[in-house]
Amino acid sequence: VQLQASGGGLVQPGGSLRLSCAAAGRLIVNYVMGWFRQAPGKEREFVAGINWSGTRSGYADSLEGRFTISKDSARTTVYLQMNSLQPEDTAVYYCAAGRNPRTFATLGGYDYWGQGTQVTVSS
Repeated sequence: VQLQASGGGLVQPGGSLRLSCAAAGRLIVNYVMGWFRQAPGKEREFVAGINWSGTRSGYADSLEGRFTISKDSARTTVYLQMNSLQPEDTAVYYCAAGRNPRTFATLGGYDYWGQGTQVTVSS
């Protein structure tokens, strides 16, 4: 399974970006999809997760309300809409797929990882 993340870039504070994560290869039926991020010198942290059907999602407490995770109808692409971006949101954003993570935020529960896409928030 290959996960291809895209959509990162440079944006001014207060701006928006939409990240995409496309899954290719073996069909990942019933996999949870998640977004994580890692800033320089920091550990990778949970951003958002969504179940296979798209009916349930979860967010890091500090991000809920600004970020929205969603899936396309074919369930092969996951999106992360990021609004009101701030410099502290600067990081490499990774998408991941897991068969059965204990929670959306359980990093070790994800089996496949994308290569990451850089998001830089700066004026």
